[in-house]
Amino acid sequence: MTTIDEALRLDQEIRDIDWHVFPPGTMRDVFAAPSGGLARVRLGAPRAPRVVLVSGVAGSKEDFVRLFPLFAEAGCRVESYDLAGHYESVGAGPQNLDPPREHYDYPLFVADLIAILEDGDVPAHVLGYSFAGLVAELALAERPELFASLTLMAAPPAAGQVFRGVKHIGPISDMPPSRAAGLILWGIRYNLNRTPPQRIAFVRERMATTPRACIDDVVALMMATPDFVDAVAAAPIPKLIAVGESDLWPLAQHQQYAERIGARVAVYPTGHAPCETTPHQLVRDMLALFASAR
Repeated sequence: MTTIDEALRLDQEIRDIDWHVFPPGTMRDVFAAPSGGLARVRLGAPRAPRVVLVSGVAGSKEDFVRLFPLFAEAGCRVESYDLAGHYESVGAGPQNLDPPREHYDYPLFVADLIAILEDGDVPAHVLGYSFAGLVAELALAERPELFASLTLMAAPPAAGQVFRGVKHIGPISDMPPSRAAGLILWGIRYNLNRTPPQRIAFVRERMATTPRACIDDVVALMMATPDFVDAVAAAPIPKLIAVGESDLWPLAQHQQYAERIGARVAVYPTGHAPCETTPHQLVRDMLALFASAR
């Protein structure tokens, strides 16, 4: 972008926005994924370097509204979609698979991401946010040729029961997934992170559309994440771990995980959502990552 100080200054000047609104020129469609129709947004020249942003549990494509104009201005083709069962993709899910399945699982989310990546120029630069970081790593392990780079933003730096490493609640995190999901949703609903008014209003609106059964399934998946570390480490692409200094997982765990997979670490003066609060610094570091891929 410009300099470190300039990116920081721009982030310090951001104001609350209407999180429904993407930049002018953003195209919307519904992509026919293996699990059903996924709501998708795209901005930028079709043949430009492709950046795919994937949101996490209880999230949506709107989490990246601040990133879209920055990537487009940098000459990228940026896109995002709602995960199956989330927000405007609530009709997608295991019931649409052949044969139908009862629960959301990792193969469902991975197959959808792979299909999204195949529907455009590859390899693409991929960012996975929180739970979607795990999905992106599994997709990288399965189809490394689709990835030009990987950014893990606030993603769990672990496999297995990933909540054990979360600050403060790790020792009590071995609870039924439905109870853990309830605690997560309670924290979001009551705005424990003191999110600005328009942002929390949008988040609460989104929560009303995403079925609780989907959230319960995703939390259960995060409590039994496969060990894909060796495959991710072996992928010969640049990798970035982008986290806030007050992320859910301690910085030391992110740094140790970065060493295991051969990733750089970028730390921002924020919490679990750098895409919301430090977008200029995040995009600056991702563009540097993309340059190293070339």
